[in-house]
Amino acid sequence: MADRIKKFFQKKKVDAKFKMAGPGHKLSESTISSQSSNTSKKEDTIRRTGLSEESKVAAEAALSRLQQKRENPSFNTSLAAIQAQVKKELENERANQTAEASASRSTPSEHQKREIEDLPRNYAASGVYFKCPLISNDILPRDEWKKNIKTFLYEQLEEERGLTACLIIQSCNNNREKVDTCVETLCKYLENIITHPEEEKFQKIRMSNRAFMERVQPIEGSMELLLAAGFVQQKVSNAEGVAEDFLVFQKDNVPSIESLVTLIDALRTAEPIQLELDRNLQVLLPSQAANKVQLPPSFYALSPEEIKREQQLRQEAIEKSQMLRTKAMREKDEIREMRKYKFAIIRIRFPDGILLQGTFSVYERYNDIHEFVRENLEHDLPFVLSMPTGHKVTLEEDANKTLIDLRLVPATILTFAWHSSVAEQIQNSPNKDVFLKPEVMVLVQEV
Repeated sequence: MADRIKKFFQKKKVDAKFKMAGPGHKLSESTISSQSSNTSKKEDTIRRTGLSEESKVAAEAALSRLQQKRENPSFNTSLAAIQAQVKKELENERANQTAEASASRSTPSEHQKREIEDLPRNYAASGVYFKCPLISNDILPRDEWKKNIKTFLYEQLEEERGLTACLIIQSCNNNREKVDTCVETLCKYLENIITHPEEEKFQKIRMSNRAFMERVQPIEGSMELLLAAGFVQQKVSNAEGVAEDFLVFQKDNVPSIESLVTLIDALRTAEPIQLELDRNLQVLLPSQAANKVQLPPSFYALSPEEIKREQQLRQEAIEKSQMLRTKAMREKDEIREMRKYKFAIIRIRFPDGILLQGTFSVYERYNDIHEFVRENLEHDLPFVLSMPTGHKVTLEEDANKTLIDLRLVPATILTFAWHSSVAEQIQNSPNKDVFLKPEVMVLVQEV
């Protein structure tokens, strides 16, 4: 069944033509252009300021290093495309600056001014974004993905009703306990038909039945599943002659009784369509990381009301801090504070001052951070990351520790250094000052 579901998505990923709520963004796009569609109207009112002189120097430096590499016979000339990309980026920025100089003569309306003021300019990230490789390559906020997944699944019902209904049940309902109860109830309905194919009482479901109304009907996708299993809605008269709504199984509506076994298997093995957290990769200049990190509301595990309540409790915390408290008490409060967040910003500072930034779940592990850095390095060589305290984090000791375990929440800067085993090798390399891949350095931008 798992293979069947996989093939289902492989086909649908190619065929799907449902309308997305927004264009999403790719990792090669700028922060402003990568914001979710719910801020796109605001973005339209913002005039881009172009690259600063500091940004231009960094991009020109990346271009210069590319040119040096091309002159080196061992350099892989396939990166020539990246060189062209860097040049194009600089040319576009110069063109934008010329256009903006002309546009700046006009005065923005009051509405535009308000829009500009509303933008979270000081946020370290514009939001939290996700991917869903099973469906498409778009990168969108979670809420938009939920709507798009629902739209996508309902569009597949006509062609693949049974399996699609199972996926709707798993993916379009929030209460996992109620979903599990619904699945077991539906399986019981079908198992009764398989076990007792000739008994009429197992082929009818009274829709006013309490169990049906509480366990099945409220769950999205359950009715679609029953229709796929051969049930049809009919009025049936009871003993008193009163017509009631029933779901009646009709054998002719399914290929065979055995097909119900397949539906039961799909019900019990199907899982919710999973989203993958996008790193929202950014490359920052030292000046851009000088201010205190501010996080948008989507990074918090608490609602705005709960956050306000937490702020009201800070006064008590100040009074508490003046009391004699044990180390265990302080650590408990520290963990409690970190659990207010769902996501964290991790920045990696390189020796040249450039910072690599990514978004992580607070329950991801150090190994995920290490891999994030490794896949963006120009040289795939061993390295170490150090915490602000100077403590070195290593794969050997810390690979499976969560960001909360390592106290990296809600935001931390880790310092990059080559591992001692390759330090001498790097020092003797003509590219010793090159850390990030050229295609990543192109992302140097204003935030």
